[in-house]
Amino acid sequence: MTTRILAIESSCDETSAAVIEDGKTILSNVVASQIKSHQRFGGVVPELASRHHVEQITYIIEEAMAQAAVSYKDVDAVAVTQGPGLVGALLIGVSAAKAIAYAHQLPLIKVNHIAGHIYAGELTGDMKFPLIALVVSGGHTELIYMEKSNSYELIGETRDDAAGESYDKIGRVIGVPYPGGKRIDEMAQLGSDVYDFPRAMIKEDNYDFSFSGLKSAFINKVHNAEQKGEKLDDIDLAASFQAAAVDVLVDKTLRAVEEYKVDQLIVAGGVAANSGLRKRLESIISERYPNLDLIIPPLSLCGDNAAMIGAAAQILYDQGEFSDYSFNARPGLELYE
Repeated sequence: MTTRILAIESSCDETSAAVIEDGKTILSNVVASQIKSHQRFGGVVPELASRHHVEQITYIIEEAMAQAAVSYKDVDAVAVTQGPGLVGALLIGVSAAKAIAYAHQLPLIKVNHIAGHIYAGELTGDMKFPLIALVVSGGHTELIYMEKSNSYELIGETRDDAAGESYDKIGRVIGVPYPGGKRIDEMAQLGSDVYDFPRAMIKEDNYDFSFSGLKSAFINKVHNAEQKGEKLDDIDLAASFQAAAVDVLVDKTLRAVEEYKVDQLIVAGGVAANSGLRKRLESIISERYPNLDLIIPPLSLCGDNAAMIGAAAQILYDQGEFSDYSFNARPGLELYE
């Protein structure tokens, strides 16, 4: 029997709603970005993000329903991101989901945002267990082992800055508009790794990451050159930064793949859109791990979107894990709770 879930995502600066069928088929996935509003501040302003969600949420949900050509009688459940994220932003989505579920007497499903990123893989291919998921975004850099569906074991995480956060910060140093990740990636394709930035923790016997030292080395390199009146090549700076970040991400991820003897690797989150990371993983895996199934979602499913929340919600729907109306937004929600 076909299941359709209306999903809502509002954890940061994208307002999104989607209708997902059987956890696999996207009937609609509408995303309203706030990038232009936050650009002049060099990063996301939480209060501004919340205001935009309030303004957009109703229209986005209506558009998602219209594009999917369904009414609420055709929907089997409402899913929403509970956390992690910005508390004010999360509250808008949670409130909207509760109102719709109550008004139309639909089951309510609360979804972890990180689980959503991982289950974007289900919208791209068939998830095969056991698997390793590398989640890389502006707020998260984590390696997660999944023995089976809806089972998560954190095996590595960043001890300081997330990879995407570091991209944005070094982008500001060389004058790249927020968000800097995409532009740094484009510049990196044109340059060379001539500055040889440190590969932090790459030789340590664990799966944790650290990008603070890399970010600091980059900033110090630029500032020292400025003080000496020297001009560094921004293209090569971007290429050198990206080479260091990708080296560590790829090395630790493939070591985890080998140790845990998994059948599949899923790369998810905003930084999964990075062409340097995608190309490196695709190249090494095709050459050294021909039996490993690699899933990297298309660019439209790497950033925050409601389709991934609907895919993750399908697993909870099948297991009968519904919520009452007492749950609240959880900005610090852990995947393993």
